[in-house]
Amino acid sequence: MRDIEGTVACIDGNTFMVSDASGDVESSPATPVGLFAADSRFLSRWRLTVNGECMTALSVDDSQYYEVTFFVVPGAAVDYVQADVSAIRRRRIGPDLTESLTIFNYGERFMDLDIRLEVAADFADIFDIKFDVTDKVGSRYTHVGPNELRLGYRRATYHREVVVSASEPAEFGPDGLRFAIRLNPGEQWSTRLQADMLALRPDGVDLRAALRAQRPREDTLPRSLREWVAAAPTLDTESVALHQVYRRSLVDLAALRFAPLSLGGATVPAAGLPWFMTLFGRDSLLTCLQTLPVTPSLAPPTLRILASLQGARRDDVLEEDPGRILHELRYGESAAFEEQPHSPYYGTVDASPLFVVLLDEYERWSGDTALVRELEQEARAALDWIDTYADLQATGYIWYRRRNRATGLDNQCWKDSWDSISYVDGRLPGFPRATCETQGYAYDAKIRGARLARTVWGDDAYAERLEQEAAALHERFNRDFWLEEQGFYALALDHDGTPVDSLSSNIGHLLWSGIVPPERAPRVVEHLMSPALFSGWGVRTFAEGQRRFNPLGYHNGTVWPFDNSFIAWGLRRYGFAAEAGRIAAGILSAATYFEGRLPEAFGGFDRETTRFPVRYPTAGSPQAWSSGASILLIRTMLGLNPHEDHLAVDPALPPTFERMALLDIPGRWGRVDAFARRRPDQR
Repeated sequence: MRDIEGTVACIDGNTFMVSDASGDVESSPATPVGLFAADSRFLSRWRLTVNGECMTALSVDDSQYYEVTFFVVPGAAVDYVQADVSAIRRRRIGPDLTESLTIFNYGERFMDLDIRLEVAADFADIFDIKFDVTDKVGSRYTHVGPNELRLGYRRATYHREVVVSASEPAEFGPDGLRFAIRLNPGEQWSTRLQADMLALRPDGVDLRAALRAQRPREDTLPRSLREWVAAAPTLDTESVALHQVYRRSLVDLAALRFAPLSLGGATVPAAGLPWFMTLFGRDSLLTCLQTLPVTPSLAPPTLRILASLQGARRDDVLEEDPGRILHELRYGESAAFEEQPHSPYYGTVDASPLFVVLLDEYERWSGDTALVRELEQEARAALDWIDTYADLQATGYIWYRRRNRATGLDNQCWKDSWDSISYVDGRLPGFPRATCETQGYAYDAKIRGARLARTVWGDDAYAERLEQEAAALHERFNRDFWLEEQGFYALALDHDGTPVDSLSSNIGHLLWSGIVPPERAPRVVEHLMSPALFSGWGVRTFAEGQRRFNPLGYHNGTVWPFDNSFIAWGLRRYGFAAEAGRIAAGILSAATYFEGRLPEAFGGFDRETTRFPVRYPTAGSPQAWSSGASILLIRTMLGLNPHEDHLAVDPALPPTFERMALLDIPGRWGRVDAFARRRPDQR
């Protein structure tokens, strides 16, 4: 996987390695390259030389997410017009790192080769790298054995090690290992390099041992991928590009599956490479919502794990409340010592209502009432959190204001960068804040919670209460957030109730949550598809012409594929099929410029100006909810909706596609097919 500019990555859940094109790692403190697991960097140097010369890449095969093959020669580009010595580095990631190294001599005489692998481990926490923190409080150590090099880091009870070994005899030293070999003409030599990563408890037990038990054989990952893809519905379409995007999305979702430590071995989606290779409440819930028609198996373990970690007390450092669903779970040093509050951190206001939304939508697709009964108390607690703990102003809305003043998030909605919520003139509102889309999620959660209460939990009184609360929220929201003169909803309410009057993509989320009255929907849609928001590729996060607009601003003008997939879904809900198709066509067309992989975000430049989507410099890729975006867009174009015990299909294809079929869609109905084709009278 080529993810960060100029680098190559291989991934297995939250274990991953990022190197240069020759396979080498030479990291700086602030660069996310190296071998990572559980939010720690276990290798910060992994550099191969032959007779003192570094390797140069001839080609790279990164077609499998868990394996990369590098074809390399020693020396700089000008030195290998006719290289006698060449090498293949075949790297595979799993619970640990395995790398097969083969050296060839195609010269006419024997060669004595000094092969060295330089190795170092800084054990940097992922947040140390992100925020350029170089001072380590703990102590590093090095143990050189006859058959291994053991590098470690210890700080109180926090203990990490990496053990490097080789299948062929080697000379180990504190800085790596060395092989001295002689190759005759036409001969080759191979060794298998291993880097085992240990997360050690105080009693010496390795927390990562269970991961190895899940991968007992080398063919486990390839077999798992084949089974994953085979279980998904088959996409049949004339569009080669759409085939590529769909296949890429399935594979990337497989790559991002991981089993959180000490949580039973169930796999859930990590949010994305390189900064977010862990469990995020919001991201995981939305990814599962997007992918229900294709990979429904992601939803139950995600719901169960989030339920098991649901808030149970008040904690201002972690921003925990009873019933609150977590924002982020980390395992690195900064979380262990609460230098970052991610053990776990609860600073998000949308994961709790989205938990109920996913639980209901999953049951509508699967008919799995047993899971709904199993998680009844957690769902009720999440709904109670909305009114008991989130309504900081006693106005009937979800508000946020960070309680962890040192390291908590200022903005606790999905646009969580510091300047993402602003007035049209650029002023930042005070705290607490209430963003519009979060109120839509709360409304949807209450409606869906009422359905579950009535049909599964057998509690009609609770269902009626939730429906009454939803109706009151609907009326209140449409009074306080609607800007009649502008014809759209305010991005947020300021602490004093003043509407934050900027135009943003957040209003599109109100459509999929259903809180917009039908008579107002056309005006909302007109703004979403206007040149100020719609770039031609997709809907920008923030409208052009406003003070903080920047087409390369993280949440202030970029285009996010996941954001657009939910906007398109909402457009279909309100009957705007053509507009949903324009968004689907734009986003899926953009994917072709990224080799079929939608990144976290890309530039919000006008399509007619740039003619291609402009990369966002630090966008994560692969990203779970970006992979899920293509699947939700396919659902939207096919008009798929579960209805009682059958799947309703109401297709509306944009002009980009002539024919589309999704075969063997799983659900409570067993497996069914959905077909769509453009008719001559369609526009």
